[in-house]
Amino acid sequence: MQSNPNWNDLALFAAVARAGGLTGAVAATGASAATLSRRMKALESSLSRRLFVHGRQGYVLTSDGRALLEKAEKVEAAFVDVQAWQAQQAGPPRVRISAGNWTALLLSENILSFWSPSAQWVPEFVANVLPLDIARREIDVGIRSRRPEQPWLAGQKTAEVDFATYGKSPDVTGWIGTSDTAAVGSTRWVELNHGADIVTRVNDPYLAFSLARSGVGRIVLPVFAGNFSGLQQLSEPIPELHREEWMVTHHEGRYEPAVRAALRSLALFLKRPERRIWPKESSGKKPQAKDGKMT
Repeated sequence: MQSNPNWNDLALFAAVARAGGLTGAVAATGASAATLSRRMKALESSLSRRLFVHGRQGYVLTSDGRALLEKAEKVEAAFVDVQAWQAQQAGPPRVRISAGNWTALLLSENILSFWSPSAQWVPEFVANVLPLDIARREIDVGIRSRRPEQPWLAGQKTAEVDFATYGKSPDVTGWIGTSDTAAVGSTRWVELNHGADIVTRVNDPYLAFSLARSGVGRIVLPVFAGNFSGLQQLSEPIPELHREEWMVTHHEGRYEPAVRAALRSLALFLKRPERRIWPKESSGKKPQAKDGKMT
């Protein structure tokens, strides 16, 4: 009865055919003569074809054996090509890291503080305000604003994050809103508290940042970004927007060597108080107290 041949048996067959017997194939494959004999019989049985004539001259190929050897050598050549292709692509595994826009920017600006090109993993940053699916491995590590609740996720608290109002100067009274339907906490806060004062809208936080630097309106930023943005902090931290920061990963995926190394490096960076300092010099100003209020 015919069945699909075993790929490993094809490799052993090619070795026996080229060696002209079991003895030479033992040295080439590392398999014992008994194993080779058994696998050749199994291959002949699966193909319902006689591949060898056994005699004093060893294992002599039949016409079917010669035809199969030609095909098996093509398979071997293809496998060598695959190995060469894999070697070209070889390198440290990627670890996909998802974070909000400003945290992703913080990580990329400070990358050499927690990673080096000689590390055994390569970071791939995904800036996304909406959580990507860790369970389906859309990402490996997510920097989230709350503790994970699903049993298949593991989390580690890394920081407390405050948000405040920023603008070019206290004279700027208008606000920059969002045109994105997927508004996050800070943009929802602007809509609820300053919707009537919105002078323009954008669908990208970096556009809002650029407009704020031009003096068009105020925006809300996490303090770690705002204080080094070239803008002035125009309010105390906003209590409603205070949140925790959690580093989240799959509860099993966290044990993969590359992910484990990434988690360790990221945790050391994100938990440092000084990690909130942007590496570039900035003209951002701290708010000044006036009559008990921030200006």
